[in-house]
Amino acid sequence: MAVILIAEDEKEMQNILVDYMKRSGHTCIRADDGMDALLALKNNAVDLAILDIMMPHLDGFSVCRVAREANNLPILFLTAKSDEGDKLRGYEYGGDDYVTKPFSLKILLAKVNALLRRSGNISQDVLRADGIVLYPSERKMTVNDVLVELTHKEFELLYLFMQNKNQVFSREQLLNRIWGYDFEGNTRTVDTHIKTLRQKLKTEGRHIVTLIRSGYKFEV
Repeated sequence: MAVILIAEDEKEMQNILVDYMKRSGHTCIRADDGMDALLALKNNAVDLAILDIMMPHLDGFSVCRVAREANNLPILFLTAKSDEGDKLRGYEYGGDDYVTKPFSLKILLAKVNALLRRSGNISQDVLRADGIVLYPSERKMTVNDVLVELTHKEFELLYLFMQNKNQVFSREQLLNRIWGYDFEGNTRTVDTHIKTLRQKLKTEGRHIVTLIRSGYKFEV
């Protein structure tokens, strides 16, 4: 999970970006113009900034230039222009990457996560599937940006599934891998835990698919 500044003066676009980043497990700080962006950078520990170039009061280039005087956080520009000169100008001021409107949110997220990994501001072992974000090193999980408490066995089940997406596991395999070969219970224990895990995942529980006479898989 990272703290991302989203500086975008178009409210609808800002809301879309914030919602998508939050559903992907990140925390967002909003800024409506360049001055707000600089204030947010001054008052918050930000891991990455997404800056629209054309903003009131202070444009994205100017925000980037001032920000670079204080720290080396990754900066990604949003622009409606594909002009080579604008891109070169952004790189001169210290920008790290560009996304030209209109753009794919999936591509934007991929660029954001790549910049975060490169800067060391995001854990390599974070697992994601739509609204589910699993943090193995911290033993926690969020669903649509809401922290959800899991029991030890529920966490281990979900971790196994998300590490092995689309792989089918029989109930016996799950019982042996999660509970151990010396467990004295039966496969109904697996069914019970799958049921409660699905309930906690809410609509995202659809990823855990039951295969008649075969077992379960985490389908994406």
